[in-house]
Amino acid sequence: MIIYSVTENGALRKINKVDFDENKVFLIEAFKVLYLWFGSKASKKKKDLSIKRTEKLKDQRKKSTEIKILNQNQEYGSFLAIMDILKKGLKTVDSMEKRPELKIRFNETQELIEAGIDPDFEAEITIASHNLSQENHSYEDLCRKLAELQMSFLKGKEKVSENDLKKKTKEIYKSSSTYDELCWLIVELSKLLE
Repeated sequence: MIIYSVTENGALRKINKVDFDENKVFLIEAFKVLYLWFGSKASKKKKDLSIKRTEKLKDQRKKSTEIKILNQNQEYGSFLAIMDILKKGLKTVDSMEKRPELKIRFNETQELIEAGIDPDFEAEITIASHNLSQENHSYEDLCRKLAELQMSFLKGKEKVSENDLKKKTKEIYKSSSTYDELCWLIVELSKLLE
């Protein structure tokens, strides 16, 4: 979703939240809908220019896109459901935290085992996934192996088609998992299937 404040001359200024001020006009670009919100005291010029601007945007998008014009205090339908979100504001991409990457903690696990502590399920996975990562398989091979395991986990003894396997492999490849994460998931699923 993208939010714009419409200026007096019809220019769109990208913003993060809507204050629903009575003098303003906002354009909210959603998936298949372009919402145009008019404050009760917004000028006719601003409204007319914003409609023209929104129609141009619609023409650049898919045919199924629709324009919904909403007047202050007469909002309706799905717009009511997103009003609170618009007031609070959207998170900017810069403020989103990066997902922490899995690190195989082999050395720490090895030290615990050498100290006489019996390995638990997680420690077994840690050691086995470390060993798998040392075999230097290609990233593509690991994606394929994980796809095979996931499909057998989901389908049981039912035969998996090569086409389904290729789709699943491609999906895993695009998931942006790290090499270590793939090794971990392969070992974990293998142990669960045993």
